[in-house]
Amino acid sequence: MTPLILLTLVLLWQFVLLGYTYVLAGNAADEAVRAATEAGPGERQGACEAAGRDKLPSAWQGGARVSCSGGGGYVTADVTLSVPVLFPGTVDFPFEVTGHAGAVEEETD
Repeated sequence: MTPLILLTLVLLWQFVLLGYTYVLAGNAADEAVRAATEAGPGERQGACEAAGRDKLPSAWQGGARVSCSGGGGYVTADVTLSVPVLFPGTVDFPFEVTGHAGAVEEETD
């Protein structure tokens, strides 16, 4: 019975990490798009990437990919994170989680 209980706990913990990775990706995309809308067109990608990585824990920063694009007054940000296996910062699953956000560009006068 003990191995079954341990296996159940390990699986539950892995699902917690998966869910937390989704939350981190979504939050990072929100932060990235917010920074990109406030930055000028020439500095958009740099501001987007810096803001998208800023709030990520160090274990998720290594494999994170942040990109922004815009056009027609609308900016989108995509953040892709790897899902760790049991312990963040060690081994990752071969699939990734993506967060996506969009916002209307702010006008500066």
